[in-house]
Amino acid sequence: MMSDRDYAPLSAACVRSLNDKLYEKRKAAALEIEKMVKEFYAHNNTIQIKRLLKVLGQDLATSQNVHTRKGGLIGLAAIAVALGKDSGQYIEDLIRPILACFCDNDLRVRYYACESLYNVVKVARGAVLPLFTDIFAALSKLACDAEQNVKNATELLDRLMKDIVTESGLFDLVGFMPLLRERIYTKNPFGRQFVIAWVSVLDAVPNMDFIIFLPEILDGLFRILEDPITEIKKATDTVLCEFLRSIKANPGRVDFPGMINILITHAQSTDELLQLTAITWLKEFVQLSGPLMLPYMSGILIAVLPCLAYDGDTRKNIKETATQVNMNLMKLITMENKEIVHNTDEIAHSEKDSSQACSLAESLDLSSVVEVLTKHLMYMSVQTKVAVLKWIHHLFINIPHKMFNHIENLFPILMKSLSDNSDEVVQQTLVVMAEIISSKSPEAAITNSNAEMQNKYFTKFIVNLLRIFSTDRHLLEERGAFIIRELCVLLSAEDIYKTLAKILMEEPNLSFACTMIQTLNVILLTSSELFDLRNKLKDLDSLESCELFKCLYVSWCHNPVATVALCLLSQHYEHACNIIRSFENIEVTVEFLTEIDKLVQLIESPIFTYLRLQLLEREKNDALIYALYGLLMILPQSEAYAILQRRLAAIPPTTKSEAKTVSNPKRFKDIFDFSELLKHFHIIQERHKEQKHKQRLKNLTEKNANHADI
Repeated sequence: MMSDRDYAPLSAACVRSLNDKLYEKRKAAALEIEKMVKEFYAHNNTIQIKRLLKVLGQDLATSQNVHTRKGGLIGLAAIAVALGKDSGQYIEDLIRPILACFCDNDLRVRYYACESLYNVVKVARGAVLPLFTDIFAALSKLACDAEQNVKNATELLDRLMKDIVTESGLFDLVGFMPLLRERIYTKNPFGRQFVIAWVSVLDAVPNMDFIIFLPEILDGLFRILEDPITEIKKATDTVLCEFLRSIKANPGRVDFPGMINILITHAQSTDELLQLTAITWLKEFVQLSGPLMLPYMSGILIAVLPCLAYDGDTRKNIKETATQVNMNLMKLITMENKEIVHNTDEIAHSEKDSSQACSLAESLDLSSVVEVLTKHLMYMSVQTKVAVLKWIHHLFINIPHKMFNHIENLFPILMKSLSDNSDEVVQQTLVVMAEIISSKSPEAAITNSNAEMQNKYFTKFIVNLLRIFSTDRHLLEERGAFIIRELCVLLSAEDIYKTLAKILMEEPNLSFACTMIQTLNVILLTSSELFDLRNKLKDLDSLESCELFKCLYVSWCHNPVATVALCLLSQHYEHACNIIRSFENIEVTVEFLTEIDKLVQLIESPIFTYLRLQLLEREKNDALIYALYGLLMILPQSEAYAILQRRLAAIPPTTKSEAKTVSNPKRFKDIFDFSELLKHFHIIQERHKEQKHKQRLKNLTEKNANHADI
């Protein structure tokens, strides 16, 4: 038991009252202490005040006896009340012992500690701010207390602290941020509500410039946003909206690069509100900071591209916002390109401008962007694939010199996309391929020989396309015509057909070559996209058009019926007649007769109107008539046979009065050596005959081998 002198300046009676379990006794002792301190203060007796603080704070407030601790707490509050606004000079000695009791095992001690600190803070006001970090840490723990009475007391003290911080201009935000950054990751719902409330208050304090510290707590705020409790979600959403308003109002004060990766991460969340909020922030960041986002382009695309695939109303807002982000990123690349062109081609206004433009160009990590795009091209969504392809196209348009470094990696992936189930994906892939083929490569720009470099990728593309058709006959049947027609719109139809013809001439798989020529021939004769090419072959009024005919002819010989069709189109009727006569040496199969059937249908189509009109002049076009009769003789008596027979029967008979004029010979008629062309046709057909024979032998051998195994 301590002597009276040990508690000095407290009397033994006062100490007994402070130790009493009854609150009224402790309250009476507190009033006695208050009166005592006022006398000490009036006589400027600081020694006694400090002695009293030591007794109450170090002896009583830390006692093993729970009631003694309560007495120490109420006594400390009494000292503060007595000192009033001048309690600030003793603030450490007043507050430290009280804060220690915030973690007391006894709930009543925790409650009284909160009450005691409230009374101290109420009189000391701004003088407590140097200890704000410690007070905040203690409050954040009590906010999660299991006892409602303790939480209620905490809320009162918390509101008082907020008032003081709001009215004071001395708040140390820099010193406070490490604690806030730590506390914001609490998973306790009450702790989260406590932190969010404080963030809201600090953000609202005028001239505090809280926005510059946002990168330190943004991740924690987004984590709280996905809390399952609606009230916490709403409160956090409100705070984030306020921050975003501040960012839009003061973009110059914002550390955009310091927060962008946080947004990218949370924009991939499965929580709808969290994802929408993050993508909304991304949209604003791209709009406000512009080129500063270039180094983070790949990450933003990772977050945005999958969102373009959302269907239905549930994530409609997310999809719309992601679409806007995607568009703004594209504009950013366009802006960057214009900036570079302006500073390089027109001479920069200063060295600083030029260096800035170069740094912008270098800040885009194109390799990572291309890697992200190629990975997402494998995505199941049509919308995402189309968006990726539009990106690749956009990059080739705006920064072709850089994109040429990635063609080798992109090429096989783009070729694979041609087999996609979606017409839109295939069409957009062809748009990209056309841009790659038609873009001027860096090497070509230097050597000024663009054609050579273009042909490298043009031919490579056609070769790969034919390889795909060869291995995937279903694709050829379902999409072949669509792909060829689209290419003829995007690029030169003549170049496409000449290149296909040259490659197919060397095709070792003659069966595929025959099928491919049949496909090309039907497209040539029926598609509106090839109208000009048809007219060029029909008229043959230039050396160039004659060379085109010869180029196609040597490859068209893989398919006898297609060869006849080409001769009819180009009005080489006599040669067509000779080819038809040689059909006697060709195996007539169902497929062969079907092709003749289709040719008869084409002859009746608008494309061959000129040919049917030429039948009016028998003597001028007897070779044409013989050719048609030749087809008639090959056909079995089918619907096509009847159609052609009726057409031939409609030819008017020769009259004696008919002028014996000879049709004007074509200007370039002598350029063709038809005997050599016919010889070439026979050679190609002989090769087909040999290959078919070998294939049948192989099939027979394999069949016998299988029977032997059985």
